[in-house]
Amino acid sequence: MPVPKSEFESLPPCDFYTPAELLETDQMYTIYEIARLLQGLETDADIDRETEDILIDWAIPWVMTNADDLVVAEPRDEDEPGYYGRKD
Repeated sequence: MPVPKSEFESLPPCDFYTPAELLETDQMYTIYEIARLLQGLETDADIDRETEDILIDWAIPWVMTNADDLVVAEPRDEDEPGYYGRKD
């Protein structure tokens, strides 16, 4: 159910990182690493499975929205995820 804005102390803008702000030019990242970076965590941060699932739910749309600025690399091995990086 909706709640009035007045119930919140602060309402900052809903800004998301651009690929240039989030990713290093010469690196490729898994969706798991991107999910952590979007939350200000280190790429190898130890998080529980439930939290990781929630972060992935945010990261997938971010990748899709920024697809024009990203490149994709197929997994190097069948048990490895794909990789994403900046196009530039």
